Amino acid sequence: MVPRRAVQNGTRLGRNKRNKTKVMRTLTTTQELADFCTLAQSKDFVTVDTEFLRERSYYSKLCLVQLALPGTSNDEAVLVDPLAEGLSLAPLYALFEDESTVKVFHAARQDIEIFCLDAGVIPKPLFDTQLAAMVCGFGEQVGYETLVNKITKKSLDKSSRFTDWSRRPLSEAQKKYALADVTHLRQIYEYFQKRLKETGRAHWVQEELAILLKPDTYIVQPDEAWKRIKVRSHAAKFLANVYTLATFREEHAQKMDIPRNRVFKDDALVELASTRPQSIGDLGKSRMLLRDARKGAIAEGILKAIQTAADLPKEQIPKPAPVTDRQTVNSALADLLRVMLKAVSERTGVAAKLIATSSDLDRLASGDEEVNALTGWRFEIFGREALRLCRGETGLRVEGKKVVSFPIVK
Repeated sequence: MVPRRAVQNGTRLGRNKRNKTKVMRTLTTTQELADFCTLAQSKDFVTVDTEFLRERSYYSKLCLVQLALPGTSNDEAVLVDPLAEGLSLAPLYALFEDESTVKVFHAARQDIEIFCLDAGVIPKPLFDTQLAAMVCGFGEQVGYETLVNKITKKSLDKSSRFTDWSRRPLSEAQKKYALADVTHLRQIYEYFQKRLKETGRAHWVQEELAILLKPDTYIVQPDEAWKRIKVRSHAAKFLANVYTLATFREEHAQKMDIPRNRVFKDDALVELASTRPQSIGDLGKSRMLLRDARKGAIAEGILKAIQTAADLPKEQIPKPAPVTDRQTVNSALADLLRVMLKAVSERTGVAAKLIATSSDLDRLASGDEEVNALTGWRFEIFGREALRLCRGETGLRVEGKKVVSFPIVK
């Protein structure tokens, strides 16, 4: 049986009897973590957050994990120090794989990426309060601080937001800041559980969580990296260079564990794809290329990528995603769809951009029905009626300050 209060460095944790101040628990051994995770596995949910560094590396460096169990007492909230010598995160990963306990995050993607790449583990069942907020009337990508203010009626001390979490020892201010990211999250989760049950929108959140549960979401394939680059030209030779240069940059960044922009930036990549340098001397003429990229392994990689692009068979040259031809878009219909979307957003309290993108509406107005807005919960609240509007089966009218749809009888 795991005690409610653990012992750390020979001192009982909880409230110090002498000064009545709160002692924040930091787990630094595998056994301490295992004991806490065993307790967590007996609970309905556990709230989770992380602190990490990524400014100087390709992969995130995990510096701290925060965990809290249900209830109002902070006795059940802990910090886990993954930098502590000898500490293994295996008990935490076992908790993540235990489907009897819900793992609650806010804006979970970056946190889960760390665990997925480190151990191939994605927490299940998963709940993301940011996703829940977006379908419960809190707008698009609402921040944690906003939810704390609106739901718990408390404020956060954000003075430690920009801090080096890899330095030890952590200050009391850092610990307090970190714990606040999971202690308030308990009340926020319970609030959204109630709201989702009342509104019948729980399955909306589950649909949105699907992408977070896929390992491919967190694994960047080098040969897919070119899709991140914003280009204006779709000329085959140019795209071939963009493809091979982006592939090399991603491979080199992953291998050296450095940010991709430390290899060369996007604007330099586009310049190189246009000028197609053939020698080290040509690289020296680049306006955008960093000095370190004009020599050594990076320079050799650039020249090799340019040569690879020149030899690339036509069928292997990447093709950009099709863009809706503006000439095929019924602009009047697109405008009506935007009015309908705004009305639906106001009625449901769901951010318009979450329901349908501008591209979705243009594609619908051009006759394309293979869009995200016509799937899942989006179809329920918007897509079905949008299709009727496109087919002339529904019209829009103003009733007071609201825009409503009405059936058209033919």
